[in-house]
Amino acid sequence: MIEHRCGDLADSDLAVLGYYEWREGLLRGLAAHHAGMLPAFRHTVEELFTAGLVKAVFATETLALGINMPARTVVLERLVKFNGEQHVPLTPGEYTQLTGRAGRRGIDVEGHAVVLWNPNEDTTDPSAVAGLASTRTFPLRSSFAPSYNMTINLVHQLGPEQAHRLLEQSFAQYQTDRSVVGLVRGIERGKAMLDEIAAELGGPKAPILEYARLRARISEMERAQSRASRLQRRQAAGDALAALRRGDIINLTHGRRGGLAVVLEPARDSSDPRPLVLTEHRWAGRISSADYSGASEPVGSMSLPKRIEHRQPRVRRDLASALRSAVEGLDVPAARRAGRADGFGAEGGFHDPELTSLRAELRRNPLHNSAGLEERVRQAERYLRIERDNEQLEKKVAAATNSLARTFDRIVALLSERGFIEGPADDPRVTDDGRLLARIYSESDLVVAECLRTGAWAELKPPELAAVVSAVVYESRGGEASAAMAAEVPTQRLRQALQHTSRLSAELRADEQAHRINPSREPDDGFVNVIYRWAKTGDLAAALAAVDPTGAGSPLLAGDFVRWCRQVLDLLDQVRNAAPDPELRSTAKAAINDVRRGVVAVDAG
Repeated sequence: MIEHRCGDLADSDLAVLGYYEWREGLLRGLAAHHAGMLPAFRHTVEELFTAGLVKAVFATETLALGINMPARTVVLERLVKFNGEQHVPLTPGEYTQLTGRAGRRGIDVEGHAVVLWNPNEDTTDPSAVAGLASTRTFPLRSSFAPSYNMTINLVHQLGPEQAHRLLEQSFAQYQTDRSVVGLVRGIERGKAMLDEIAAELGGPKAPILEYARLRARISEMERAQSRASRLQRRQAAGDALAALRRGDIINLTHGRRGGLAVVLEPARDSSDPRPLVLTEHRWAGRISSADYSGASEPVGSMSLPKRIEHRQPRVRRDLASALRSAVEGLDVPAARRAGRADGFGAEGGFHDPELTSLRAELRRNPLHNSAGLEERVRQAERYLRIERDNEQLEKKVAAATNSLARTFDRIVALLSERGFIEGPADDPRVTDDGRLLARIYSESDLVVAECLRTGAWAELKPPELAAVVSAVVYESRGGEASAAMAAEVPTQRLRQALQHTSRLSAELRADEQAHRINPSREPDDGFVNVIYRWAKTGDLAAALAAVDPTGAGSPLLAGDFVRWCRQVLDLLDQVRNAAPDPELRSTAKAAINDVRRGVVAVDAG
């Protein structure tokens, strides 16, 4: 079976793939199974295990993806899994899929699911496991959302009105509308409470409510002024710290290190200035705005040796003595007394005429000095709080209702601005560029269409085209940026094509932000060198090594390599069919032949 599945692999690739170690494990009855394996290896493991020729398989959660691997026993080491961003508990559905491999009907009369107990994890508590195992209702969550390709095809085939009806009848919109039911009930309860409180206060337009609204407005303005004052003080302190020079004598009025200090080393970073100082009490270290407000100028300066070993106690003692001698003739007590006179009063140094006017209006209000005012104001404030909560709920309801149709309309507006759709809003027509977009089925469909119609990928050689296509397909593991993974781009043409692609992507993301559309993902060049070297040479070892020539990054597994190559092939085939440039179509065909060889061709076949 091993020879049948893997006989077409090149001898030069076998050592790179760890074939001989993998084969020895199979012959001993043991195997691994995970998404990073070469598909030919993975399929061999599945076939051998099903035939009973492999006794134990150590697998990741890929075992739960519907493959046919019946077993007598399934052992779960942990009840958590990594979802690409963080470790999260298994859902009841995932638990059922994993343990469902044991005791398959018609194959075994019984099966066993074993969960290893871990005293440090709550998920392995017997009651938690029992609840997980006994749950049989698995909630469905729709991930459906209009894309650029979907929108352009809906406009072309149905028109906006019929497309709206279709989207409103989708399962995703149904789920969204169901979530609104609870919000609507909350709004109704809030309205009932408002009516009850208003009746006690004298109606929804009672004078006490207007008085409470005026007080609330004044309080909000005072909080805004206070925030602005703190920000201004922080900025002033930062500027003062950045302006300090070597030898300046300053007065520390904040923190535990109060007193005189001399600057030994200016701040290095202007965004977070932290100069190195020595205090008169022999403490040396970096200070921040928490120690020095910058309200007063340096009280003087002193000469310092060219090199200062401030960590040595003797050096600190001598410098502290020199500092005290340098300030003997200065008016230091006056400087200390002025330390907190930072120019900001109780109002933060601001004078707002509108706030002054509102305060005067509050004092003139007939209710201002009335008996029992505070108790009635508290009741009115409760009314206003419920009123604000209701407004927030109503906004959520408005945002959820017909949300897919609104997203569709925003995408139509963006595509119209970019020339993919033309004509009036009630009768839009798809342009030639729009028909190009309609033939691109990719997560980065609009970026690809822009690259094709602007000639960003013209005049590239087949390996270069495969490389630049990989940038709009590949995603670094865990969402981490791939700048460290991508070494020097092999050719100048490829570098220019990547820069052009990134520029088009950045422009699109800016337009998406303006139209309130979820941003498209940015190009990722982490697979560029790998696919270029593979398409150029067909050398698997060289291609896998091109992920990170420094050796500092994570290695690329053979299965992941084949998976990304297949996705590149899929998009190259779309470029071959959709590109308006005959030369680019020919290059895409050649690139497909260069990528579909070796282990990629074996697994594709």
